[in-house]
Amino acid sequence: MDEHRLFLLLGALLLDALVGDPEPLWRRLPHPVVLAGRAIDALERRLNRRNLGVAAGRAAGALALALLLGGAIVAGLVLEALGLWPLELLAAAILLAQRSLYEHVAAVAAALRRGGLSAGRASVARIVGRDPERLDEAGVCRAAIESLAENFSDGVVAPAFWFAVAGLPGLFAYKALNTADSMIGHRSERHRHFGWAAARLDDLANLPASRLSALLIVFARPRALGRVLSAVVSDAGRHRSPNAGWPEAALAGALGIALAGPRQYAGASIQDAWMNAGARQQARADDVERALAVYRDACRGLWALAGLLAMAVLFFS
Repeated sequence: MDEHRLFLLLGALLLDALVGDPEPLWRRLPHPVVLAGRAIDALERRLNRRNLGVAAGRAAGALALALLLGGAIVAGLVLEALGLWPLELLAAAILLAQRSLYEHVAAVAAALRRGGLSAGRASVARIVGRDPERLDEAGVCRAAIESLAENFSDGVVAPAFWFAVAGLPGLFAYKALNTADSMIGHRSERHRHFGWAAARLDDLANLPASRLSALLIVFARPRALGRVLSAVVSDAGRHRSPNAGWPEAALAGALGIALAGPRQYAGASIQDAWMNAGARQQARADDVERALAVYRDACRGLWALAGLLAMAVLFFS
């Protein structure tokens, strides 16, 4: 890490918190994640042939992923080679999701308050893959809070981490990988083998950020320190995801409610362990609002960490 990159990270985090994703801009230009999605779709159509066996399917998926990540890394190197720090700052801010995540989750609480369960279902369906018609109000609220926790790790902390470690090439590669996992991460029969490499590498790439995101949530609520740590230590490793359980367990402990547990997706029922097991399972709209308050403080903790690391590197270099 170097202080220049860490100060850029701090600036990007602050810029994203202030501005977010300006919709008028992305109505005129394709967002970088959209471009990555188009590349993934093109590679998938060309390389994911029918009737590929396990080994051939995995090899084809690994080749597609290597081409995708190679292109992302080259793009990052080219931008860095220009030596224009405002461009680097803007590129990093675009690929962070602090404000947009906050707005999407806050919209669920607002919809429940304003329009009741039907409005809440319509709003939460924009951010989760669960069958909204199978969700009661508690289910809508839990889904929104769990999405907030998981995406704090995947959409905020992980991009910040990889930018701090490897600059724009690391950030671009991470976002391309995360997009690939969401599109082809062996969640369907077609991608069962082809998406194996994307899913496994995404799990590995998110491992440090998931632990760091849990730690940031712990420090966001020091008065609940014992309860939050207990939930993380007891339940994070019991989640079906190797990473999502960490921020979910931490946020569940901070709020004093239970998260995860059995969930219903389109055509599939997921039996998962409860995070902060034994706590109240009936989440409410005010729990979503309390979760957003924890999220804001955890984001401020990330800003402070970036600033402190930058000052430490500057002082000791």
